[in-house]
Amino acid sequence: MTTNPVKFAYWVPNVSGGLVISDIEQRTSWTPEYNRKLAQIAEAAGFDYALSQIRFTAGYGADNQHESVAFSQDLLAHTERLKVIAAILPGPWTPSVVAKQIATISHLSNARIAVNIVSGWFRGEFSAIGELWLDHDERYRRSEEFIRALKGIWTQDDFTLRGDFYRFANYTMKPKPLHPLPEVFQGGSSRAARDMAARVSDWYFTNGNTPEGLKAQVEDIQGKSAETGNRVKIGINAFAVIRDTEAEARAVVHEIVAKANPEAVQGFAHEVKNAGKSSPEGEGNWATSSFTDLVQYNDGFRSNLIGTPQQVAERIVALKDAGADLILLGFLHFQEEVEYFGTHVIPLVRQLEAQRAKELLAAE
Repeated sequence: MTTNPVKFAYWVPNVSGGLVISDIEQRTSWTPEYNRKLAQIAEAAGFDYALSQIRFTAGYGADNQHESVAFSQDLLAHTERLKVIAAILPGPWTPSVVAKQIATISHLSNARIAVNIVSGWFRGEFSAIGELWLDHDERYRRSEEFIRALKGIWTQDDFTLRGDFYRFANYTMKPKPLHPLPEVFQGGSSRAARDMAARVSDWYFTNGNTPEGLKAQVEDIQGKSAETGNRVKIGINAFAVIRDTEAEARAVVHEIVAKANPEAVQGFAHEVKNAGKSSPEGEGNWATSSFTDLVQYNDGFRSNLIGTPQQVAERIVALKDAGADLILLGFLHFQEEVEYFGTHVIPLVRQLEAQRAKELLAAE
């Protein structure tokens, strides 16, 4: 368990359709105006990060998509402290373009930009835009090379790399990003994803999970990290439904699932079989996801942040005990619920963290 306060992030709804594949009402919008206000609300509520999404084609309830890097820059321009993580997809992007884009945004935002390297999950998108689709582990091998290139360009002059996917010869980019350098996030739960995180990433995002399931991943990554010397921090996805009683919160989740769009959920399930299920060991994101899990894109219900503010705060601390450094949150009605979370849940989490710190000190 980290002694640092757990951090909070939210999914930026720069993609239409909200964060659940359901016909339930979602008072959430993908427009720039809505998202600017949401970012300001989140900043005031105590959130540390916002994560923009990357989609290239319509589908699964997401008919419209704003591009992640440009959208992230707009949110940074309308906030003062919030860090924004722009999703990047190797293949459509090259390391040289991303390194330059993010370095410039670092200067524009006083070093508040980060990147999330996505290793490719929708084969149909790659086909639609004419990009080569690689096998599961090859996608992670390319992502690792992509990250090594980014960090090399940002930190070295005359950077040279002779890789299988990217090559650089005495490349010097200036200006380099401000310090602290942009953090590099990545997703995944497979063997290849965990090994890559242990070698090169600053942050590892995993799909929603129980504290026990998360702990197993954390211990695995920490064991690998001990060999590489790379201290990787852990983020976990969660969909929060907070009401006055747990029964009310559970009823909302039941309604979300009852009003799910079966065709869209099954279509999404078909696409993500190219993720965890296609790994050699058959593990990873979505490898064991049920229909209910897939109604929320990243297994967010599994993290069980469903109940009263006190229950949710206790479950967040349990995830922290299991190794989570950050909770990545989705909501049904983003503006109202982000503000409510900051008012009613984050203070309880801080109280529980302080209480736990006292207990640990007394036990020493």
